[in-house]
Order: sequence, then structure tokens, then C-alpha cells
Amino acid sequence: MTELVTRTLVGIVLILIALGASFLGGWPFALLVAAIATIMYLEWSRIVAGWGFGWKAFGFAYCLLPALSLLWIRERAEYQGIGTGFDLLVWVFLIVWATDIGAYFAGRAIGGPRLAPSISPNKTIAGLTGGVISAGIVAGAWADLVRLPELLLWLAIPFAVIAQVGDLFESGLKRRAGVKDSGTWLPGHGGLLDRLDGLIPVAVLTAAMMMSGAL
Repeated sequence: MTELVTRTLVGIVLILIALGASFLGGWPFALLVAAIATIMYLEWSRIVAGWGFGWKAFGFAYCLLPALSLLWIRERAEYQGIGTGFDLLVWVFLIVWATDIGAYFAGRAIGGPRLAPSISPNKTIAGLTGGVISAGIVAGAWADLVRLPELLLWLAIPFAVIAQVGDLFESGLKRRAGVKDSGTWLPGHGGLLDRLDGLIPVAVLTAAMMMSGAL
């Protein structure tokens, strides 16, 4: 089985789990989010081992805030008149998924100048562009389809860039630690931090905009 096939199959399973728990909401979603946050923190602790207490404390917030944000989005969106919590969560997920997939295929197909060679040598400007365009189309179409606030159509592209920044941040962290992946238990993907690095800032910013009344 090729790496791409393995990566695709594992990705599909992860997507189905995320969508299923998000649709159910309540305690199934809360349990999944809590488990993910715990695993993320364990992976973070492995990466920053020996870096001091400050990095451990920052990692705790880094893993806790997106977890709380996802729960807020799921449970509060409908009360705030933004649409259902499930619909808004799917918008968040689509930004991250479309960015990752678009960047992966555009980067491999086009290549070209590196985006940040000192941080992540494999990322290209073409990949960034492909990811942003993919997220803009897919997440924007979803927002229009389920009648989410019009602002979310325009936020898809800047949030896709933010997802890429989250990816680069974790890449820089791993590079400093001298590790390739945050974990090895997800075939073709590495660890959970490797898969969710783009979701972290997108989820936190979406919840922050809800709390501030911007959405």
C-alpha cells in the first residue's frame, strides 16, 4: 500500500469520526474533544521535553483553548443565531481539510519556490496558494449552502492562511526539537498535532469572533 493510499484511508476515517461526533454533539463530542486535547498535550510534552516549565504551561493552553473553542462553537452557534453548531463546525473543518489537501496536491504538482525553507523545506508557495484557493471554494460554498452568515464566505480565504500559519508554527517547533512528527500512531500522518496544527488557530479565532459578537 502506497503512502498516499494509507494517508487517504486514515484521513477518511478521521474525517468520519469528526463528523459523526460533531453531528451527535453533547457528551460524545465532548468526550472526543477531551481525548484529543489530552493526546495533543502528551505529544506536545514529548516535543518540548527538557525545554522548561514555560513551554509545558504554554502547551497546556495551546491544547486546551482549541478544545474549549470547538465545544463553544458546537453548543453556542445556534443560540447566537449563526446557524447550527454542526454547520459551523463543518465550515471550520472544511477550511483546515481543504487547505491541507489543496496544499498537498498543488505543492506536489507544481513545486516551485519554497514557502519557508528554514522551517519546513517541503512547503511551497504553490502549495500555500492551492490550499487557500481550495479552502475559499469549498468552505465558501458550504457557508452559502447552509446559509451561514455572509461574513464567513469572505473569511474562508484569510482563515486558510491562518491554518497554514498554524502548520508552520508546529513545523518550527518540531524542527527545533529535531523530530519529524509529533507521533507515529497515525499511519501516513504522524501524530494528532501533525493533523490538527491548522485547526487550532482557526477554531480559536472562530470562537473568539462568536464571543465578541463579530459573527
